[in-house]
Amino acid sequence: MDKPEALHSQDYAEADRKHVWHHLVQHQAFAAKGPMIVVEGNGLRVKDANGKEYLDATSGGVWCVNVGYGRDRIADAVCAQMKKMPYYAAVAGNIPSIELAEKITAYMPGLSRIYLSNSGSEANEKAFKIVRSLAHLSGNASKKKILFRHRDYHGTTIGALSSSGQPERKEWFGPLVPGFVEFPHACCYRCAFGKTYPGCDLECAKSVERIIAQEGPETVGALIVEPITAGGGIIPPVPEYYAVLTEICRRHGVLVIMDEVVCGVGRTGTMFGYQQYDGAKPDMVTMAKGVASAYMPISITATTEDIFKAFLHDPADKLAYFRDISTYGGCAAGCTAAIENLKIIEEENLLENVVAMGDYLLDGLREFLGHANVGDVRGKGLLCGLEFVEDKQSKKPLPEGKVIQIVGEMAALGVLAGRTNRSFPGFNNILNMAPAYVVTKAEIDTILQALRQAIGKVLG
Repeated sequence: MDKPEALHSQDYAEADRKHVWHHLVQHQAFAAKGPMIVVEGNGLRVKDANGKEYLDATSGGVWCVNVGYGRDRIADAVCAQMKKMPYYAAVAGNIPSIELAEKITAYMPGLSRIYLSNSGSEANEKAFKIVRSLAHLSGNASKKKILFRHRDYHGTTIGALSSSGQPERKEWFGPLVPGFVEFPHACCYRCAFGKTYPGCDLECAKSVERIIAQEGPETVGALIVEPITAGGGIIPPVPEYYAVLTEICRRHGVLVIMDEVVCGVGRTGTMFGYQQYDGAKPDMVTMAKGVASAYMPISITATTEDIFKAFLHDPADKLAYFRDISTYGGCAAGCTAAIENLKIIEEENLLENVVAMGDYLLDGLREFLGHANVGDVRGKGLLCGLEFVEDKQSKKPLPEGKVIQIVGEMAALGVLAGRTNRSFPGFNNILNMAPAYVVTKAEIDTILQALRQAIGKVLG
């Protein structure tokens, strides 16, 4: 990267401390020193206001700058579109949104309609509103409950948070929205039923049928899951899991919503995470982060044609259509960024690189299983995690503070990694890595070396 323009970094840090309210940060930590202020990025590298360069193993901190920093073609395309026509409310059409709808649905056989909005949380809110509207349109207004999985995360709005299985994220924000019901996670390392795969009879999936029966099938409208649990610990379910889950839902008329906000648009090595699993057949798919690699804010709620047609109701009934709007669903620039992002993924064969480099990264991480405090390594594609424990026999989680120290030591070495962030009491013990799709073997080696040094310093 070129040297950034001269910056008065202390002035910016002071202004930041005075005026900016950061996400997920206890600001007492900035009392002596302000936050990292990122001023430039190229590929996987970012540079701060003090001129220090980092290798970003988190794709922007929250797994979204998937094609890497510094993509001129996305910026140029967005600029041209904004000059021509930046915005009109989505009650009308615009050319980029039409082109994006055709392009993105081509990757999802069985899904044909997209609803545009602004963020992953909003995309999930739209899905929930569709489910609850369908209950009325079907004549069974009670079929509104939505099942969600422990450890999955579906967003920061009160509705999306109500469907998230991360207790610490919910603290103090209640009362939450009624009608959301939790079912067990799918983490084999910490099986909720004390069993071992493959002799477990997939009880984690089959438990959903018991919960549907307890709640009453006539009251359950949908189930939402991340295809691979991301922030909740990097948890890929076993291969048969979604075939079992989908079959249960079909028998009880329960719609399946796949939250692809993290996994979607290539993160796991297929265009969508659910496509890693035979038998996974969603009725709705939500996505956001990777849609435009965060160059512009955009999210999508995709549905089947049957769901769309259910809203083609008696026009004399003034309420019988999807009465919802998202202001930024009309942003032509966001759709333009998404189209260019998809072209880059296709033209540069980045899904192939995700598979190859994901395997290389996972193989490197598995070498840490020889360490006394590394209990498990999990992942798919470029979505990988290590679970730290105090000892392998008890599997007692390593204290969160130790994982924070490891991440901090890696940052000091110039590598930015992520971690489970105050989501589960006593279980925030997972370090995660999700580098951009353009990552190289040499860059993965740099990540692994920094991790090795950090673990050695913190844990010995």
